[in-house]
Amino acid sequence: MDATTSGTPAIQYHNIPDQPITAIIVTPVPTFQRNQRHCFGESTPGEFPLAASPSIVLHVLTACNLDPQDLAKLEATCSFFRQPANFAPDYQLSISELAALDMCQKRAIFKPMTEAERQDLKQKCGGSWKLVLRFLLAGEACCRRENSQAIAGPGHSIAVTSKGVVYSFGSNSSGQLGHGTTEEEWRPRPIRSLQGIRIIQAAAGAGRTMLISDAGQVYAFGKDSFGEAEYGVQGTKLVTSPQLVESLKNIFVVQAAIGNFFTAVLSREGRVYTFSWGNDARLGHHTEPNDVEPHPLLGALENIPVVQIAAGYCYLLALACQPSGMAVYSVGCGLGGKLGHGSRTDEKHPRLIEQFQLLNLQPVVVAAGAWHAAVVGQDGRVCTWGWGRYGCLGHGNEECESVPKVVQALNDVKAVHVATGDYTTVVVSEDGDVYSFGCGESASLGHNAIADGQGNRHANVLTPQLVTSLKQVNERVVQISLTNSIYWNAHTFALTESGKLYAFGAGDKGQLGIELVNNQTERGNPERVDIDLS
Repeated sequence: MDATTSGTPAIQYHNIPDQPITAIIVTPVPTFQRNQRHCFGESTPGEFPLAASPSIVLHVLTACNLDPQDLAKLEATCSFFRQPANFAPDYQLSISELAALDMCQKRAIFKPMTEAERQDLKQKCGGSWKLVLRFLLAGEACCRRENSQAIAGPGHSIAVTSKGVVYSFGSNSSGQLGHGTTEEEWRPRPIRSLQGIRIIQAAAGAGRTMLISDAGQVYAFGKDSFGEAEYGVQGTKLVTSPQLVESLKNIFVVQAAIGNFFTAVLSREGRVYTFSWGNDARLGHHTEPNDVEPHPLLGALENIPVVQIAAGYCYLLALACQPSGMAVYSVGCGLGGKLGHGSRTDEKHPRLIEQFQLLNLQPVVVAAGAWHAAVVGQDGRVCTWGWGRYGCLGHGNEECESVPKVVQALNDVKAVHVATGDYTTVVVSEDGDVYSFGCGESASLGHNAIADGQGNRHANVLTPQLVTSLKQVNERVVQISLTNSIYWNAHTFALTESGKLYAFGAGDKGQLGIELVNNQTERGNPERVDIDLS
């Protein structure tokens, strides 16, 4: 190929960060002389030039599901991959761009888009189909779209199978289970009224549940309010069965996040909308607490696509897909330093957390606990910041951190997922191992309950500890969900690769999906929930 093999500076195609070509080509291949190896047919007899059959090359690139960086590296190493390929639908696109477009068209969110919507998304992502592909893949990876998932809500729980069937169980005082009643249920029960509707995402707040279908429609039930305080007067009425959110009918929604005093949703184009909690322009717009209309989040994220949102106590995090790389923005209450800007001041508009650039860390997953936050980087490092009470930041103390700080105790662990709750944090490694730290109340960390010298059965954990009880299930854990509430006792779910669900922590309202007897209120060790999410 016509690749330069030495002295090449870092090359950026479509602004995708790349490494020097000398780092990609680790050792030279001496079998072929450079003047004998070409992509365009000027080769010795018997060689197969790439240009002889570009359609086969395109098929191979698409079938191999190369990621956007791989496609950019191909463009960097050979001009064949970056010149116009003369293929429909756009004869000016290169082979690499066509491969990226083909892979975009396989994504469930991209398929129903009109051509105009696709072009708008392309421009918003930076003008490249490779960047659109990166945007789509990033959203699928961090939010488990199209995959099974479990949500450990405040007192109640939601489980979604890979086929989009929804089960609910636990507290039901506001109708948040969606069964048409207000009776508690400890046994997981499917929501019958959703039959024929495939759900791909769920969010659970205090007394409220939101579900998102594969058609981008949002269903809500429980407390009839988007901006109610977590603990207090209920909404104007209770909705005990899933009800379509009319104000979101014209927005294709892919994720929802319920915080205290506000709700946020994310559109498939990467636009963030918020409801309520906008007094004094705290989320970039002026609204009333009972507002039912979505308002686009103004400021820095107006023209930057977002792939994931996470809501904590009066603040919001957004994982954004910038042409130069992934970034995290925060907005809302800065108490405890949880916005990550080096101060404890509030932010009325989304502001970039700059510390990740100094750490040379590309965020891929964000989590917003009640008072602290966490991020997993592409290289597997974990950063935490905010209020450090009970050791929830994992730094071996209870001090606050106002900017993201790498958890040094996890240096030998490559993390892929992180979840945060009320002063609790759980990390999942690439191997499926689970580490937890923070507040040990209600056994939600999963460590064996052993009384300490003061008679406390659930000790706080200041540094990450392996949850050995989950090793005994002999399966790779792929998702963890924690209760993110300051008023409810916490419980935790661990979902395995095969779709088995394990629960531990508080279960006084039936939220574990396990029957407790003899006045039991919790489970100290993971126990299998009788439900198959595969």
